[in-house]
Parts: sequence; structure tokens; C-alpha cells
Amino acid sequence: MNATNTLILRATALSVSLFLTACGGGSDSDAGTPVQSKPKANPVTTAPTTTCSTAGVAASNASTAGATVCMLTSDGEIVIALETTKAPITTANFLAYVKSGFYNNTIFHRVVPGFVVQGGGLTTGFVDKTGLSAPIKLESNVGLSNVAGTIAMARTSVADSATSQFFFNTVDNSSCLDYGKTSCDTTGNGYAVFGRVISGADTIAKINAEKSMIYNNIDTPTTEVLLYWATQLK
Repeated sequence: MNATNTLILRATALSVSLFLTACGGGSDSDAGTPVQSKPKANPVTTAPTTTCSTAGVAASNASTAGATVCMLTSDGEIVIALETTKAPITTANFLAYVKSGFYNNTIFHRVVPGFVVQGGGLTTGFVDKTGLSAPIKLESNVGLSNVAGTIAMARTSVADSATSQFFFNTVDNSSCLDYGKTSCDTTGNGYAVFGRVISGADTIAKINAEKSMIYNNIDTPTTEVLLYWATQLK
């Protein structure tokens, strides 16, 4: 599959597909990528800490965003500033999942170097996490762009279908994933950005650089990258 082909983001291990189109963003079937029966479980199953770091809290306090979230992964910490004004439906949905603890002990199940890091819906072993809320209205035409360092919602080919899954743009994907862009997604519906990374860009880069394999027809780390917990800071 070349860079202009559609990249499929699996919403579940076996069923619904979440679509992301990629211009210049990697492949779900790269030649030479190692294939094994299933990704290995991460050996560190217990979070090393249950609170955001001093640096993470400082980044949150310095942000003018109305809401911030701290995540701890097995590759490090990420702090996100949310667009509560421009994307109120999307941020409210994300925060509801955060507050309920839904994202705790999930995995980043799809990682495509030079494209995206996706998580928010599967647990170890590629098991679907239960307890999804109703799909939300797509807020892709609100003046936010899928540039590097932003977080956006994954969805199916249906515009208003996002639930819990999110992805980090590891490069500038605006030419493919923004509203009105049809070079990679002929519908032009775009993908809803709702925040940006204000601390932990190195963590995103580390996840994106993990050794990968093909499992269930998607790129995934050979050893699972865990999202231990996510908590709202403000």
C-alpha cells in the first residue's frame, strides 16, 4: 500500500473500521515489517506513579486552555490542552471518558511512523473495551487543523461516528485529514482536532518509533504500549 492509499484504523479487533487517509504517512502493509501471531504484553503492567509530574502540572498551569488532561503511558507522560471553545462537543465527550476512567489500562493499538499514534478503545490482547457512549457529531470544520502535535478523533467512514478512540498527529497531516481536503479522503469530511500536546512530545515520538508489526491488518507495536491512566488537571 503506498502513501496515497487509504489507511484503515480498526475500531475493534475484528469488526468496525475507523478510516484515516494518509498522504505521505506510512503504510499498513510495509514490506519487511515483522509479522507475529500477536503483540507481546507489556511487562510493566503497574503504573510507576498515579499523579502527573511537576513538569506536567506546570505546563497545565501555564496553559490558557480551559481544560487540560495528563496521560501516563508506558513510554512516558503526555499533557494535552483541549479546545473547549472551538470543539465543545468533542472535548466534552473526551473528558467524559477521562473522568469515567475508561482510558485507564488501554493500549495504543495502531502506530504508523510518520503519521499517527492511535488509542482509546482496546485493552491488552487487542480486546475491545466495553462501555462506549453514543457517537458524537463531527466537529471538523471549526478552524482547527491536523498539524503535528495535535490530538483528533478517529471515526468510521460515517461522519458522525466517533466514540472513544483518538489519535495524535505525529506529522503535519492537514493536507489529508482536514475538512474539505479530498486528496486522500474523497468525502472531505475531515477529522476533528480537539487539542494539542503541551508537554510530552518526546513521549509521542518514542511511541511512534516503537518497533512494529502487522496484526489484524494494521501497524501496531510488537510490544504493547500501555495507557495506564488519564486524568483531568483543569
